[in-house]
Amino acid sequence: MSDTLLIEPSAKPPLQRALGNLLRSREIAVAGVLVLLIAFTTVQSTGFVFSADGWRNLLVTPSLLLILAVGQAVVIITRNVDLSVGSTLGLTAYLTGKVFIAVPDLPIVLIFVIGIAFGGALGLINGVLVAYGRVPAMVITLGTLYIYRGVFLSWAGSDRVNASDFPRGFNQLGTASILTIPVITLIALAVMLLVGYYLSTARGGRELYAIGSDPDAATLYGLPVTRRILVAFVLSGALAGLAGVVYAARYGTVSSGAGLSIELQAVGAAVIGGVAIAGGVGTVWGAAIGAVLLITINRALPIVGISDFWQRAVVGALIIAAIVLDRFYAARQERQLVAARDQARNETDPSVNAKAGSPA
Repeated sequence: MSDTLLIEPSAKPPLQRALGNLLRSREIAVAGVLVLLIAFTTVQSTGFVFSADGWRNLLVTPSLLLILAVGQAVVIITRNVDLSVGSTLGLTAYLTGKVFIAVPDLPIVLIFVIGIAFGGALGLINGVLVAYGRVPAMVITLGTLYIYRGVFLSWAGSDRVNASDFPRGFNQLGTASILTIPVITLIALAVMLLVGYYLSTARGGRELYAIGSDPDAATLYGLPVTRRILVAFVLSGALAGLAGVVYAARYGTVSSGAGLSIELQAVGAAVIGGVAIAGGVGTVWGAAIGAVLLITINRALPIVGISDFWQRAVVGALIIAAIVLDRFYAARQERQLVAARDQARNETDPSVNAKAGSPA
């Protein structure tokens, strides 16, 4: 028998296989919807993209939600959820103003470090209670959402931090651009790339997927489930802290309403972007595209004359459709795995082989 007959007919070149997987991915589908939405809205109003403010708003407005959605995606992949990120963002943004009021000459890089560390500490509280306390993440983070928000309201009260309280360089960070791309957008893209690279290449990132797919099997296999879940919540909190600093730079004013209800948008962005709420499936790229799509919908629908009610209804319909699609894909994949397993058993069954090899 020649060597050429040993090659399976169904085998495809790696490039063709990768292209096929790419075209079937949820991220491409969501990105296609985003492109169509932008194109349709631009036809209705050319200023939506083809103007200085339109182009800037298209890039900078989703940046905060993109950062939060990336952190949320990591937590959801482990079959958990973090509902406290909005309160963490608000607390960190207010802390940023208070630190600058106390130390006006503080280096901007250091304030980013402080914000990330503070957010990470709040995420650590969530992670300890979930990972070690064995309490459902939704219950824990719903509680800390109100606790952190209560601390924020008690601390800020009716007071607020104004743009005049921030150094000039920090305020300029909110409006600066590099090659027409806002610096805030570049920060969000850097976060997406770094976290995405970690999830796709590092051993710890792959273990997060294994834990979300089957926590019991991951434990039996010897994976550090508790530590990985803890890391996921710390990362989510740290990114919420980063988003708080970016919020202060972006808006220049921080009141007790900062970050209110944005946690629900972060969860919605991740789910719409293909991160399965049941865990183990999804990418930060998809969550980022979902965040941009959500923000773009909120900006685009009023331009085409759709009321506020229908804007919210469209977002809700997208979330429901994403969950239904996840269940459909999961059921189809399960059927394919069962069929492949049965076929493998038939091919390796001794009685089948003996019968096939016996003379007619």
